[in-house]
Amino acid sequence: MLFGSHVSVAGGLEKTPERAALAGCEVFQFFSRPPQGGPAGKLTSVQIQEFKNNCKKYNQAESYIHTPYYINFASITPSIRYGSVAIVREELERGTLLGCKYVITHLGSTKKVGAKIGFHKTWRAIQKIFDGYKGSCLLLLEGSSGAGNLVGSTFEELGSLIKHIESVSKYKGRVGICLDSCHMFASGYDLRTETAVKKTLDEFGKKVGFKYLKLIHANDSFGTLGSKRDKHDHIGRGKIGLAGFKALVQDKRLKNINFILETPKDTPQDDLQNITILKKFRKIS
Repeated sequence: MLFGSHVSVAGGLEKTPERAALAGCEVFQFFSRPPQGGPAGKLTSVQIQEFKNNCKKYNQAESYIHTPYYINFASITPSIRYGSVAIVREELERGTLLGCKYVITHLGSTKKVGAKIGFHKTWRAIQKIFDGYKGSCLLLLEGSSGAGNLVGSTFEELGSLIKHIESVSKYKGRVGICLDSCHMFASGYDLRTETAVKKTLDEFGKKVGFKYLKLIHANDSFGTLGSKRDKHDHIGRGKIGLAGFKALVQDKRLKNINFILETPKDTPQDDLQNITILKKFRKIS
């Protein structure tokens, strides 16, 4: 189990490993393109090599790309749905060039189309991403908070998504799951105590399966349990609390799963302070 955070690519993505190390990261996540929209910058051979060299220089064991926020596989507008497919595929190719392990994506909302049709469009769109793909990056589907008819807010739905994606043999082993602690809590999965964490992870194991769990986004929750409010808070300052994160870090089923912070960056020291808390829990486990 290693800890890290989402890191800014300001000044060039080749600078992110050093920035991650300064924040106490052992692994890190970043955007390889503007998260709100706009084309991705061209990756030069020099930049790719410098990124890889700096990951080694600054002892970053793994790196991950998060896709832009506007991805929506459930959209009934073809340009949005197929555009999402194309962008995520491009991020997988870019991640492969950079030596990243995972690309993490949100799934979108079924609000305009309805749950049944939106769900079908989502898994079919995800299948299309992999047609002809030969890269090394694995795509992780991120669980949602459930707000605004977002796809993937329950373990049942995440498990069903994988089942449908893998219903054709050539798509097996193509996707994994990234669980976000704030999203889980907001969608109604309690994480405040050791007992609650065990119950929630037991349910994940039954409904999805731990072989699919590849990464945790470690974020405390500003909102209450089941609020569907996707607002992240610092570790221990939100409604999940320190006991919940201690239980997550010390659960043996997560011992090989890395944690990435997406907590607020109110001061330059925030990431380091949040990571230090998680590292202390790991040390005494």
